[in-house]
Amino acid sequence: MGKKILVVDDEPTFVRLVSQTLTHKGYEVLTASDGQEALRLVFAHKPDLVLLDVIMPKMDGWQTWSRIREITDIPIVILTGKQKSEEDIVQGLDYGADDYLIKPVGSRELVARVRAILRRAELPSALDIEKKVTYSDAFLTVDIAERKVIVGGERVKLTPTEFRLFALLLENAGRILTHKQLLEKVWGWEYIDDIDHVRIYIWHLRRKIEPDPTQPRYIITEPGVGYYFQKSG
Repeated sequence: MGKKILVVDDEPTFVRLVSQTLTHKGYEVLTASDGQEALRLVFAHKPDLVLLDVIMPKMDGWQTWSRIREITDIPIVILTGKQKSEEDIVQGLDYGADDYLIKPVGSRELVARVRAILRRAELPSALDIEKKVTYSDAFLTVDIAERKVIVGGERVKLTPTEFRLFALLLENAGRILTHKQLLEKVWGWEYIDDIDHVRIYIWHLRRKIEPDPTQPRYIITEPGVGYYFQKSG
């Protein structure tokens, strides 16, 4: 049997469609309609990935998220509806989301994203652990090999995806990386046309490392092209 995926959602039709799609592709699918059941299944079956809806009865997605994180660091992907997507995505990233999917999601996109997320979780990127890239100024200090980011004298925690994105920009300091280059190298080819993905993660990364995210000093936008890291001073 393939990797185990836990789908947590209180919409039976959606759960059934997702289960059928993933089972057909060889995954073992577990399902839960609320947070309490999800926690029981995480503890008992140790899934490789959790797809977690944010709006549920009894225990919402954010409470469930926190409880799951107390016992495991497996990838958790938030599921959000179109009407609240931006708000939920931002909150999910604040919590440390590994990724997000906006419902309704097509079968091909679902399978592609699941494969990409599992692949990223399984294979650490060379730019995460091998490169001897460092940067330091009066406000920001970064050591890629040590996975250390210090902002204003305090260590900042980045999610694995945020770290890969930041490391790639820093490695190529001064060089503009296009949206497609960032998507392919950080998320995988499955995301190649999802420019909004880059925009949202860049915005969230700026909130963590910039003195003023509205007037970025380090992560600079090249309108219509991409982004680059600019060394201070």
